[in-house]
Amino acid sequence: MAIGIKENGERQGNLLVIRLSAMGDVAMTVPVLQALTRQYPDLHITVLTRPFFSPMFLELSNVKVYGADLKGKHKGLFGLWRLYRELKGLGFGAVVDLHNVLRTKILRVFFFLGGIPFFQIDKGRRAKRRLTRGTNKVFLQLKTTHQRYADVFAQMGFPLDISNVPVLPKGPFSPKLKDLVGPKDRKWLGIAPFAAFPGKQYPLEMIKNVIEALLNTKEYTVMLFGGGAHEAQLLQTLANGHQGCINVCGKFSFAEELVLISHLDALLAMDSGNGHLAAIYGVPVISLWGVTHPYAGFAPFGQPMENSLMADRKAYPLIPTSVYGNRYPEDYAHAIATIPVKEVVLKIHQVCQVK
Repeated sequence: MAIGIKENGERQGNLLVIRLSAMGDVAMTVPVLQALTRQYPDLHITVLTRPFFSPMFLELSNVKVYGADLKGKHKGLFGLWRLYRELKGLGFGAVVDLHNVLRTKILRVFFFLGGIPFFQIDKGRRAKRRLTRGTNKVFLQLKTTHQRYADVFAQMGFPLDISNVPVLPKGPFSPKLKDLVGPKDRKWLGIAPFAAFPGKQYPLEMIKNVIEALLNTKEYTVMLFGGGAHEAQLLQTLANGHQGCINVCGKFSFAEELVLISHLDALLAMDSGNGHLAAIYGVPVISLWGVTHPYAGFAPFGQPMENSLMADRKAYPLIPTSVYGNRYPEDYAHAIATIPVKEVVLKIHQVCQVK
């Protein structure tokens, strides 16, 4: 269906929205699409992403997911051509690329040749280089990624207000979830201590100190989140010997994990995907920042800046050293450790309203 305007002035059409990875970036599309479908209810959205991420979009009206098999039949140039042919047959009136990487640029060429309008995100790369460079750094808050997503829709004639987006509803608890976590007789705090790069990760020994301080108050049940066998093993080591601390890594499907996250009272996370997952349910997120910084625009949606605890920039003035945390001077590797354990614990108490 082509994009058009009905007689009553409402816009209608069938849009393809592309955001292939990573988990946090995909999660950041959720509140924007929530705003889009509420403000333009006659639009029908198909999100092209990895099938694993599908549960994020289940509660959005007029939104469905088309899975991209980037390691199989959609791999490489010929795979992308195959993907384009599949998508073209679905009758999209326009394509919105919220990723802007080589794969999606190739798809842009295909859609252009097919006569289908294609709109692409401006990632603000020049401004981000100024923010992260080592000399003449311009240390200013940049446009958020959520707003950059919204700007693409505005560019195609769908201006969006993302200032007051309803959060997703809490999911229903399954017997499996109830059996593991038990009754909610204390504050439920999630902790997601891992990140893609070491410079973004709070030392596990300090995480352990945070957990012990929280459990000593008898006010919290702590749940540890992560992914993969190695992280599960590390989290189990943290949980061992601590009554009231539960390792949930690897125990549930992704959909079940989202349900559990939706019921948390707060989540402690790094600059990583778990914080973005919690934010779409309106769960307060306390985020810890090492060599990256919220100014780059990747803070969880709707979270106040005071919930972002940052490394000491007086000691480490080059922060942020990169947008994603993949580049930093060797002596910046442990900059995040300048965030005191007491400060983290106090912020959790404040957010959870525990005295």
